[in-house]
Amino acid sequence: MFAHHLVTYARVIGPGGAKSVVAENLLLKQQLLVIKRSRQRDPNLTTANRFVFGLATLFLLPNRITKVSVISRPSTLLRFHQYLVSRKYRLLFSPITRTKPGPKGPSEKLIHVIVELKRRNPDFGCPRIAMIISKTFGVEIDKDVVRRILAKHYHPQPGDGPLWLTFIGHMKDSLWSIDFFRC
Repeated sequence: MFAHHLVTYARVIGPGGAKSVVAENLLLKQQLLVIKRSRQRDPNLTTANRFVFGLATLFLLPNRITKVSVISRPSTLLRFHQYLVSRKYRLLFSPITRTKPGPKGPSEKLIHVIVELKRRNPDFGCPRIAMIISKTFGVEIDKDVVRRILAKHYHPQPGDGPLWLTFIGHMKDSLWSIDFFRC
């Protein structure tokens, strides 16, 4: 109940003026007390610390709250700077292309052989191409690998001759059609 009355009184008085300067000094002193505790990691805030911080922020102007709300040690800033410098040089001097782990897939020569074999023999299917490559070159390759390679790299060229509909269109004058019917 006391805290509620205190907060209400602080809101009525409002931020700004000499109260703001006093509240900011109180907040900075409390931050120094919390930082000076002998701990190797971030300090734990007690309920009293949180209460003082919350009460002091009621008297501060909104643009000043962000400037005094950060508790950090110089060693924290130096470690953060050292981390950023090491990250910068790691990114600058490491290889740009990052490779994924795992199998790398078939070589470019094998892909070229498969595509060329399919281009010269369009009637050959994936199992037959895989069998020919394994017998000829001694490279064991699965028919599904051949299928994936052909789906990605093989683009058949249209034939040299005319299409069937074009042929019929040119020959329409010399074609005869007879219907047999019974009267």
